[in-house]
Amino acid sequence: MKLIAPEYYTKFHCIADKCRHSCCVGWEIAIDPDKLVYYRSIEGEFGARLQKGIAEADDAAQFILDDEERCPFLNRTGLCDMITALGEDALCQICRDHPRFRNFYADRTEIGLGLCCEAAGELILSQQEKLTLITLEDDGAADLPDIADESLLAWREELFALAQDRSKPIELRAAEILQTAGRTLSHYSWAEWAEIYLELERLEPSWTDRLLELKETDLTGISLDAMVWEPALEQLLVYFLYRQMPLALDDGEYEGRAAFAVLSFAMIRRLLLVHFALHGSVVLADLIEIARQYSAEIEYSDENVEILLYRIQEVL
Repeated sequence: MKLIAPEYYTKFHCIADKCRHSCCVGWEIAIDPDKLVYYRSIEGEFGARLQKGIAEADDAAQFILDDEERCPFLNRTGLCDMITALGEDALCQICRDHPRFRNFYADRTEIGLGLCCEAAGELILSQQEKLTLITLEDDGAADLPDIADESLLAWREELFALAQDRSKPIELRAAEILQTAGRTLSHYSWAEWAEIYLELERLEPSWTDRLLELKETDLTGISLDAMVWEPALEQLLVYFLYRQMPLALDDGEYEGRAAFAVLSFAMIRRLLLVHFALHGSVVLADLIEIARQYSAEIEYSDENVEILLYRIQEVL
């Protein structure tokens, strides 16, 4: 087995108390069985605090969030009391992994960073070079690749090439990916897409505000400087292809996942234009924040993704 990652992956580090949107707030934090056994073994004052902060039901366990939806071990300085008391090895799997994601193949695992994390977003969207995948680990085993895996990876390489063809505007590259996938997004206007997203499960009130602004803002004559913005927008499009395409191995939505990647890119780009139209200026931090919200609201909700996949293909 091999472990594959984008080249920038090794540069990531958690910014901890400097994070404005802590992953220790507002997220359900499930505890893996091995760590639950370990937590039960902790004695003393911190052990008692551990037991009090864990809820168990139906062979599953999670931390009990407080009234502000904060993890009970997130202190007011933005740091983790569990790390202070027990060390980083005491973290449960979700806490160790986030914002990392993994996609699995017969002979390889791909790992990446989710845009729901502002530090990951800044790292990804500030890249200037085209995506390069590197091998982090290789056990030397000669496992035979799966035919479906190889077919998907080959097609994704074609889509990467389209997305990273810098001789063309980014909108044209996205359109060519849709054409290759045999899909379209134009059966809905942007106001209608905004309404569809408003019908989905939503977390942050400010996300609702953005969608309402998208629905109501006239973008006639509004554009971004291609020289400034196309590198970041390219990274955005490639990110969604890298993360979303392998999931087609599970649900069979090969064309749909490609179109969903373009839809996600296009929605974030459109919201960036709305921000520019309403505020008169836009910087990379604005794109990072919009992408963070989109990822948290959409990518981490299987139900929301399924609805959007249906919306993409329902007119075919």
